[in-house]
Amino acid sequence: MAKVLLEEAKRIADTVMEEHPGLISKKWSYDVGLLLTGMERLYQETGEEKYYEYLKAYFDYFILPDGTIRNYDCQEKNIDHVNCGKNLFFLYEKTGEERFRIAMEHLEEQTLIQPRTESGTYWHKQIYPNQIWLDGLFMGQPFRAQYAQTFGREDWYDDILNQFTTAEAKTYEPRCGLYVHACDESKAAFWADPCTGRSMNIWGRACGWYSMALADTLDFIPASREDVRSRLIALLNKLMENVVKYQDETGCWYQVLDNRREDNYREATCTCQFAYTMEKGIRLGYLEEAKYRPRLERAVAGIREQFLSQRDGRLYLTRCNAVSGLGPEDNTRRNGTLDYYFSEPIVENDGKGLGPLLKLAAAYEGV
Repeated sequence: MAKVLLEEAKRIADTVMEEHPGLISKKWSYDVGLLLTGMERLYQETGEEKYYEYLKAYFDYFILPDGTIRNYDCQEKNIDHVNCGKNLFFLYEKTGEERFRIAMEHLEEQTLIQPRTESGTYWHKQIYPNQIWLDGLFMGQPFRAQYAQTFGREDWYDDILNQFTTAEAKTYEPRCGLYVHACDESKAAFWADPCTGRSMNIWGRACGWYSMALADTLDFIPASREDVRSRLIALLNKLMENVVKYQDETGCWYQVLDNRREDNYREATCTCQFAYTMEKGIRLGYLEEAKYRPRLERAVAGIREQFLSQRDGRLYLTRCNAVSGLGPEDNTRRNGTLDYYFSEPIVENDGKGLGPLLKLAAAYEGV
């Protein structure tokens, strides 16, 4: 019998394709890229060409014949824009089209000019000076690691490790053993603690980005760099050991992980991200199976019971936080308080949850 979770993932993917036929978006967007990596895994697992054709249509629109990326400007220095580059490795390998390789080079050029904090870690965006966001680790470092492996940039591995270890130290919150959303090394941002530079709260998806960044970067660190691999695996275990402490009785996690205020809520994207990370960590030997397998099973059950909803024959992932951020200076509403995190819109079938869910379902050996 076909795996239930995989069949449900296919139904959700089909819903996305039916509701956004042809071209999913005309925006070069990290969340679309993440969703399409999920489509890639569905295609690899099932062999169904419709998933490949759908993801390729997006990149056919954006990647011009000369390898230029439509409407992309590396001088914006927005690390989010690098995330879609992860799909290009698959497309270049499958098609052999030079435009995909050249487009990767354009994104690599951005990583070379991306501003850095005093500690040597990427600014999240040009408009966020001196700020390390956990989101940015996921957007940039797995791409850099895969580029390094593919094109022989072994000199990057030490810098990749430094970006993880620095971000981990700068965002660590001792009160709960988890990680705040961001840190401003200059301590000048209106949301930053004047002593530590850290933001106030433990946003679930920030920790989810960090977990996936570690798990995905490890795919491309060679055995010859066991020093880098062992350190990243240690960081992953430190994170997940504390993440599971905040998993609730349904198997889910909350918008703000360590808070149970009445208006906090079980949140789908971070739950899917943690479940994806646990499955991959167990399967590849990064996480202890006896310890984390029961947590994974609970998370999958929680996703299916709490977040999947059928309507008019279509399947949806519900209760996805649409977006959360900090600043910039002219947007003081985004101040990192609980009131802020609980005020942002809640949507369904958001790519930030669907991408990890589809990839989880393609690999999962349970239901």
